[in-house]
Amino acid sequence: MSDTNSNMGAIAHCDVLVVGAGLSGISTLYRLRKLGLNVKVFESGGDFGGVWYWNRYPGARVDSEWPYYQLNIPEVYRDYDFKERFPGHVEIRSYFAHLDKVLDLRKDVQFNAHVIDARWAADDGWTVKTDQGQVAKAKYLILCTGLLHRRHVPDFPGLDTFKGVVHHTGYWPEDIDVSGKKVGIIGAGATAVQVTQELGKQAKELTVFMRRPSYCLPMEQRELSNAEQKGWKTFFDTLFREGRKSGAGFPAKRQSLGVLDVPPEEREAWFENIWQRGAFSYQLLNYADVLLNKESNKIVYDFWARKVGARIKNERKRELMAPKKQPYFFGTKRCPLEQDYYEVIDQDNVDIVDLNEQPLKTFNETGMLVGDKQIDLDIVVLATGFDSFSGSLTQMGLKNREGKDIAEVWKDGIRTYLGMTFHGFPNTFMVYSPHAPTALSNGPTIIEAQCDWVVSAIEKLEKEKAKTMEPKRDAEDSWDAMIDAMNKPTLFPLTNSWWNRATIPGQKVQILTHPGGIEMYEGQIKEKLEGWQGFEVSY
Repeated sequence: MSDTNSNMGAIAHCDVLVVGAGLSGISTLYRLRKLGLNVKVFESGGDFGGVWYWNRYPGARVDSEWPYYQLNIPEVYRDYDFKERFPGHVEIRSYFAHLDKVLDLRKDVQFNAHVIDARWAADDGWTVKTDQGQVAKAKYLILCTGLLHRRHVPDFPGLDTFKGVVHHTGYWPEDIDVSGKKVGIIGAGATAVQVTQELGKQAKELTVFMRRPSYCLPMEQRELSNAEQKGWKTFFDTLFREGRKSGAGFPAKRQSLGVLDVPPEEREAWFENIWQRGAFSYQLLNYADVLLNKESNKIVYDFWARKVGARIKNERKRELMAPKKQPYFFGTKRCPLEQDYYEVIDQDNVDIVDLNEQPLKTFNETGMLVGDKQIDLDIVVLATGFDSFSGSLTQMGLKNREGKDIAEVWKDGIRTYLGMTFHGFPNTFMVYSPHAPTALSNGPTIIEAQCDWVVSAIEKLEKEKAKTMEPKRDAEDSWDAMIDAMNKPTLFPLTNSWWNRATIPGQKVQILTHPGGIEMYEGQIKEKLEGWQGFEVSY
């Protein structure tokens, strides 16, 4: 299987078929090769990168600080230097090219291979087909299709009548020029924050349409020196291993006391200290009860609102972006990192439309009618997010052993066991998934934790000469119940966001994040391999 289409129609036989060639797929391929297995990869994009192949919108960059957004593969990181504390999308694609070069990945990957059908037969294993006509047969199927890949475009009334330019951030043409244009951005989440920072400096007029603000934290971006990078590589392995023993993938620990256990002046001093450090420090190093106690959460929010509000001179914008009345609990939806977002928002050429007060009535030829006001636009940016967690899986024709599509199987809610396997799909695994600490974690860290488990499971099955493995239905029920029970005493269930799939109409609002952190999760899943707890294994 080469990276050309010369073998279309031929059937590739392999031990393992991996779907997706982002960090998850690469990490899986790297590990499975060490077992001596024949592994092939189908990737729908034209090159490596997964979401980073598609994410090319202005300002797109990681919000995991260096050195943690990379795989713990010494032969790769020893010869690669990042330029910034928070690498941008161009640099991330350069990193993927380096991964390919060092690990010789391309020989096992078929690009432009979008899976449209995957079926199981008891005597034949998995047969997987792509829209380009490629076919692969494999004993094991590993789905590395990403958490945030399937773009979500809301059914906005009249959108098809708009005569201007419309682009979703997940499919952005890099050559577009917004200078002298009237631009509208729909959304105020993490992607919208990054886009606003850039387009606000370029557009003639920029209008941000939002329902609620994000609680952005200071990125504190900076360039990295060569000496700094070379020196720290000595400690990379230790840092990455300690990340695996942490909650979110960064070797940092919360305070042991609660917010109210500390005198106000001491508390304020600590808030200021961790705020100045940038990145996610204000979350990672805060007090123990921020996500458990409403009063404590409000105090943390109030400090945030004061810091942000001091940067916005326009009173109306300040109240919209950092309201005195807390819109939702701090930390219960994603806190994006920003560089100069609030200064850009405060510019005279940037306006904010609160869609709660002025609902979007319809698009028309020249722009949008919100409330009773017509807003003319040249370009509309849809920073409207993704069909999170399951969007990629439910669009690939994946059938269980009875021939039922996973979209039908999951119509009443996502079901998994350990966040990596699901009943009715033998020898099937997924990585970077629901029912794990995924949304609350540094991507590469949780990916490597899950990849290690998946590869260990396959190694164990091969040593035992097993034919199939799949989780029991009651094991799925127990795992789901545990996730719910762990979330119940927290503030997470009180806020709707993509974390619980509340952003897509018609989907079940469902807690899908393991809140116990990576270290706890790894301990739980490793335990289940002993004696195949919760699984049915055939020999």
